[in-house]
Amino acid sequence: MTPGLTVELGSRSYPIDFSDGLAATISQAIAEDFQKGRGAAVLTDEGVARSQPDFIAAAFAGVPCFRIAPGESSKSLATYGRVLDFLAENKLTRQGVLWVLGGGVVGDLGGFAAASYLRGIDYVQIPTTLLAMVDSSVGGKTGLNLSAGKNLVGAFHHPRAVRIAPRFLQTLPAREFAAGMAEVIKYGLLGDAALCDQLEKSPLTVRSPELAGVVRRCCEMKAAIVRADERETSPEGGRALLNLGHTFGHAIEQVTGYGTYLHGEAVAIGLAGAARLSRKLGCVAEAEVARVDRLIAAHALPGRLAAPLPAAALMGSMQHDKKVRAGRLRFVVMNPIGRAETRSDIDPQLVETVWRELGAV
Repeated sequence: MTPGLTVELGSRSYPIDFSDGLAATISQAIAEDFQKGRGAAVLTDEGVARSQPDFIAAAFAGVPCFRIAPGESSKSLATYGRVLDFLAENKLTRQGVLWVLGGGVVGDLGGFAAASYLRGIDYVQIPTTLLAMVDSSVGGKTGLNLSAGKNLVGAFHHPRAVRIAPRFLQTLPAREFAAGMAEVIKYGLLGDAALCDQLEKSPLTVRSPELAGVVRRCCEMKAAIVRADERETSPEGGRALLNLGHTFGHAIEQVTGYGTYLHGEAVAIGLAGAARLSRKLGCVAEAEVARVDRLIAAHALPGRLAAPLPAAALMGSMQHDKKVRAGRLRFVVMNPIGRAETRSDIDPQLVETVWRELGAV
C-alpha cells in the first residue's frame, strides 16, 4: 500500500491518501458528516459517470450529483453558474461538503465553486486522471478560463483532503494517460533528475509496477513547493517553477480555443519549447534538448504543433499569462535538467524564434 502524505499548511493542512478501497471510506465519511448535520453533493463529468458507475453508486448512494460535459470548455463562467445553482437547489449549507470526482477540469471548477459558494465551503478532491493525481488536485489552485486566457479567474482554496485511487487509471483512455505524463515529466525536469533517468530507461505505462510510487513522488514534490510558496508570491523560483512548459502550453490552448489539444499535450509541446529556450539562454546543452524530446516522444506526447499556428497570436496570448509582472513575462527554464529557475529578462524575439521551431508561422 502506498503511504500517504500531508500538505503542511498549519491549521489548513490536509492529507493526501492513496487507496484503491476508497468507496467504503467515502461512504462512511459522508454518513458521519450527515450525523453532524453536514450535507454533501458530488460534482463529476459524464465520462467519469460512464466509466465508474459502480464506484459512484457505492461511495455516493443518495447524494445529489451534478455532471458536466468533459473537456476544457467546461471550465467556463456558464458552467460555473450551473454548478452554483445546483448547490443552492440542493440546499447545501456552509457546513456542507462538495465531493469533486474527476480530472483537472472538474477539480479546478469544483474547487472554485466551493471557494465562492456561501463564501467558501469544504471540498474533497478525488482525482481520476493521472494529470489530476500528480498535479492539479494538490495545492489549492482553483479556476476558470476566459476567452482571453487560461485560468484567469480563480481562487486559492485548499481541499479538506485528496483521496487518490490508482485503480482509476486502469479505465483511463490512453490519450488521457499520456497527457498526464507531461506533468510527470515536468516534475523530473524541474526538480528530480533521477525521475528523468527512470522515465528514460523505462517509459511509464498504466501497467508499470512503479506507477503508484511515481504518482506519490510527484505529489510529494508539489506539497513541498506549495508549503514553501503557497500563493506563488516568491520573487524568484518557488511555486512558479511548477509552470515549466505552461507559458507556452497555455498559449497553445487559448489560441486553439481549448478544444484541439488536451492540457497535457499542450504542456508537452511547452516543455519542448522550454528546453529550446533554455538552450538559447545557455542553460542546457543541445544533447539535453534532444533528451527532453525523447522523453516526450517515449510517452506518446507531441513535441511540436500538429498544425501551424500564427506566431503573433501565440505571442499575444502570452501577454495575458498570469505570470506577467510589470509587463514582462516570466519563463521557467531548466538549468540544467533536474533543476529549474524563473527568468524575466528574455528577449521576446528569442521566444518567437522558439515558437517557429515548434511549428508556428
